[in-house]
Amino acid sequence: MLREEADEISDRWVQLQLAQPSLDGEVSEAELGEEADALVSALLSGLDLGLPVERVVTSHEEMHRTVSEISMRRARRGVSPTATSLAVLSLKQALLESVQRRTRAGDDLFPSAVLINRLLDSAGALSFETFVEGREEIIRRQSQQLLEVSTPVVRLWRQVLAVPLIGTLDTARTQVVMENLLQAIQEHEALVAIIDITGVPTVDTAVAQHLMHTVNAVRLMGADCVISGIRPPIAQTIAQLGIDLSTILTRATLADALGEAVKLTDAAVPDHAPLDKR
Repeated sequence: MLREEADEISDRWVQLQLAQPSLDGEVSEAELGEEADALVSALLSGLDLGLPVERVVTSHEEMHRTVSEISMRRARRGVSPTATSLAVLSLKQALLESVQRRTRAGDDLFPSAVLINRLLDSAGALSFETFVEGREEIIRRQSQQLLEVSTPVVRLWRQVLAVPLIGTLDTARTQVVMENLLQAIQEHEALVAIIDITGVPTVDTAVAQHLMHTVNAVRLMGADCVISGIRPPIAQTIAQLGIDLSTILTRATLADALGEAVKLTDAAVPDHAPLDKR
């Protein structure tokens, strides 16, 4: 049936998908046609191998790759995993209609229907699994990009860098801050790094530990570290928690920290001309 009616089955599957409101125009008819031709071809190739029907999708490389590519493509388009699975499963109807046209005996129709369901249930499960994995990978990549964007290292002065932090400071973000800052210290031969926490809503023991780790790493690079943005509520919280920041140079505002950083760099490199401070 697949060999003789491959084109008709592909076209029917495209029409069934277009009738699903869940796709909502995310995939064009031309793309659906290409996907349908590829999947029907892979299905035929898999069945020719004589594998158990439950293993055609998982064990046949072409079939597995085709279903996975369809799922990943739709994941990137923002189509829901349910809509993607239903799109794959709608191939059942196209196949069953073709079987019904060619089969008159009920004894042949029922086992054919069972075989089609077993085959495409596996494809639907694979498409859902691949879709979820693909979306998780996209989310992880976007989260990493957001972390890097949200922790910029800014050159404020000759050999003075600053990292303005906004939002919660957790372990993952601290690692990004540390990596970006240490790399920038090496590139700019910085002597002072300012970590501004004006935009950090709260400072607890965990946040303080993250800051200490970053400060220690900066010192190992041979630079001084200044923490700015210590607002009165945060200072009170730090005191109540008994957090010891006595070994770290702190200032209330970024402007104060920059002034202190300029003094430190001038003391370290007294022979630089003023024009070199731009």
